[in-house]
Amino acid sequence: IIMNYKDYIAIVEDFPIKGISFKDITPLLQNAEAFTAAVKDLSEFAKEVGANVIVGPESRGFIFGCPVAVECGLSFVPIRKPGKLPREVAVKEYSLEYGTNKLCIHKDAVKQGDKVIIIDDLLATGGTVKAAVELIEELGATVVGCAFLIELTELKGSALLEGKTIKSLIQYPF
Repeated sequence: IIMNYKDYIAIVEDFPIKGISFKDITPLLQNAEAFTAAVKDLSEFAKEVGANVIVGPESRGFIFGCPVAVECGLSFVPIRKPGKLPREVAVKEYSLEYGTNKLCIHKDAVKQGDKVIIIDDLLATGGTVKAAVELIEELGATVVGCAFLIELTELKGSALLEGKTIKSLIQYPF
């Protein structure tokens, strides 16, 4: 069965601010068949690229990354905001439109030779996932792919991931 995932995304105009067309994934999460299909499709991609570790950025990357890890029989590694991980961390600061942010990962979470796939709900401008790629690769692992439920194509986030294999289950203009 080919799933039309767009049937399970609610578009909310002017949220969280005027001019934004928010893509609400909760209807997909609330539909067991659609959520299961999305996890299976993302899992197939993880297998295709030969991943042995699934990484998900806080917090919606956890929603999709954890079930993909279970489906594939692989480990899951969270990337979190500062102050959320209890052991020694590697930190990556990155630029936002107005200011900076930081991502953290346990220093021993990935290692040389690991083949990592990053899974998140949305690819927009690409800044967060690019920082995640850099953080993982600074620890010696290789990012073999990046997978998303939704990609906002007009924001050209995939351009920041040049050379990486990317899978998006849904594509929208901004």
